[in-house]
Amino acid sequence: MSSDLSTRIKQCARDAGFDLCGIAPVRDFGELRVFPAWIANGKHGEMKYMEARDESGELKRASAARVAPWARSVVVCAINYNTAHPYSTQMQEREDASRGWISRYAWSREDYHEAVLRRLNQVEDELRGILATGNRPLAPGNWQFRSYVDTGPFIERVYAKYAGIGWIGKNTCLINQQLGSWLFLGVILTSLELADDGLTADLPAPDRCGTCTRCITACPTQAIVAPGELDSRLCISYLTIEKRGEIPDHLRVGMGRHVFGCDICQDVCPWNRKAPVTSAAEFEPREGLVNPALDWLAEMQPEEFRDAFRGSTIRRTKLSGLRRNAVIAMGNSGDKKFLPTLKRLCEDSDSMVAKHARWALQALSQSPVLT
Repeated sequence: MSSDLSTRIKQCARDAGFDLCGIAPVRDFGELRVFPAWIANGKHGEMKYMEARDESGELKRASAARVAPWARSVVVCAINYNTAHPYSTQMQEREDASRGWISRYAWSREDYHEAVLRRLNQVEDELRGILATGNRPLAPGNWQFRSYVDTGPFIERVYAKYAGIGWIGKNTCLINQQLGSWLFLGVILTSLELADDGLTADLPAPDRCGTCTRCITACPTQAIVAPGELDSRLCISYLTIEKRGEIPDHLRVGMGRHVFGCDICQDVCPWNRKAPVTSAAEFEPREGLVNPALDWLAEMQPEEFRDAFRGSTIRRTKLSGLRRNAVIAMGNSGDKKFLPTLKRLCEDSDSMVAKHARWALQALSQSPVLT
């Protein structure tokens, strides 16, 4: 395929509202080859979906060819979701201790999966139109597409790196020199030969982390066990979203007042100091999700949970998990006003909430009085 088609695809991505677009060949890059060992060592925790295997028993995420053997290229699109609100590290200093933290990406008015996929579908539709009506139109049987937004057995950030979108930082997040790391990624696998299998001189995107280790140092639970290597079992995002049941005792204090996700390793990244604000209205926060009241979350009832988080990615943690996280945050808050609430929650009908409330009650009882 000509470079002209690649140029037109990137223009389609811009027309759909994406901030960045690049194209990578389907190859077994080195970053994919370390994935099996990461899984074998159990660093994915309880995220069993990462263990998906093909008919031969090989991990699907270790090779795009196992997901789509027909694929030849990957179109990678990225959109900025940063908003004009202080970072978690700033808010934890300024706001009162009775409030928690929801990760920046989860504030949005619309689930990011749907918002990004809608744009990807627009790019795909326009590409089909180009192929069908060009100077040398291709019949539909000669091309195939499949789009993913964080939902398929596919490690998007690796292909984003080789598409020139950015580099993979020491915190494992994709970082772009101009936009920082507040990026949602979407990919379109295609049977079209859009990228040169011998990568051009300016690809992959150069690593500009240098000697900086701020993300590693700042992580309260030491989840970044080595530059570019995350142990999910220690990660606050994993603990508050993916982890079901009991949170290990030794990790609860490190969770601070995080109730859904964690932004600390991105908040401290120098490349995010001047990160621009998104122009996408759907990524503006819903009312009440920036520093939500912990007692509201801890005592939330099923109907209220459904109403407050309808269509939100926060539903992933489920009501029980969100309440569990909120009572842990209460225990870490140092705010004695939560003592009566925690005493009630010690007898809650949800045994997991009650168990964590008993820990929080003891932790809060022993904490110094806030001044």
